[in-house]
Amino acid sequence: MRLTTTSGLLTTAALLAGALTGATGPASAAPPAPAAVPTSVTPLTTGLSVPWGLAWLPDGTHALVTERDDFRVWKVTPGGQKTQVGTVPESQTTGGEGGLMGIAVAPDWATTRHVYVMHTAAEGNRIARMTYDGTTLGNYTVILQGIQKARYHNGGRLAFGPDGYLYAATGDAQNTALAQDRNSLNGKILRLTRTGAPAPGNPFGTRVYSLGHRNPQGLAFDRNGRLWEAEFGNSRFDELNLIKPGANYGWPTCEGTCSTAGMTNPKKTWTTGEASPSGIAIADNVVYMAALRGQRLWRIPIDGDTENVGTATAYYVGTYGRLRTVVTSPGTEQQLWLTTTNADANGGQPDGADRILRVTLS
Repeated sequence: MRLTTTSGLLTTAALLAGALTGATGPASAAPPAPAAVPTSVTPLTTGLSVPWGLAWLPDGTHALVTERDDFRVWKVTPGGQKTQVGTVPESQTTGGEGGLMGIAVAPDWATTRHVYVMHTAAEGNRIARMTYDGTTLGNYTVILQGIQKARYHNGGRLAFGPDGYLYAATGDAQNTALAQDRNSLNGKILRLTRTGAPAPGNPFGTRVYSLGHRNPQGLAFDRNGRLWEAEFGNSRFDELNLIKPGANYGWPTCEGTCSTAGMTNPKKTWTTGEASPSGIAIADNVVYMAALRGQRLWRIPIDGDTENVGTATAYYVGTYGRLRTVVTSPGTEQQLWLTTTNADANGGQPDGADRILRVTLS
């Protein structure tokens, strides 16, 4: 065998080292550091009633928080100081899960001052745009209506994607057939322009981005710009899904994993007693999922850049009651904000019993 010191080929020293250590090539890179896990919780603010949506301003100075049943919107600083900045007009409850739900701050808020909300009104569920000057909400404008409402299954989450378009999760309004009806806005993930029109490139040329959803309430984008979604099952399985344009996620034909042709299976399932998920957030390539009936925070690692997830681990089981919304803090992947939902019929606690918690990851 001819030995050489030419760059890219094995040297005599390398061969000798390999013979002594059993190595057959260059040393492998060190394994990546393990992802952080929740380590501590700090109460940030109290005196809230069913805080549903939570969205940070792009400048990180504070977040906006919605209350489902009384339609108030609060400004909450990183230190936990809260100030009411307004209410959302024409809002109604449904005696169940409807009311003032999701909120999303436009990525260009610094120039437009636009904030988007999803709420229940007289004729159904709506998405509306408002302006927020840092102190007060105003200039209420409906950008989409005609989403059917019901006592339950209203969906409600809003999120801006890395593509700049607005994504909205809608429930089946307790009419399962709507989830499979491409002409219906219900039981869908919608993808919209900032005026409420169908976003360019949508799979059917309409506002519908994906279908076959029962009651989706969690939306979050990973480091590759992929959309993950969590939704309530009926009586058997809750789901974590990776959303792709035009895909059909099965409801009501499928609940959880199934083998029906044309249906897209979830990446993870739980029994409804373990989860009943609402909001999700993604930090350090890990999905965090807030559970209502399950009264816990689930941690689900994404397997690198694949479409698979690893073992799910539960935190704070029963400690803080029903958990509704989880978001990352701006500028860091080491903190989450987590809201409780105990001041409702299922939680049984009085008005003002809910709070925001800060979770530290390390």
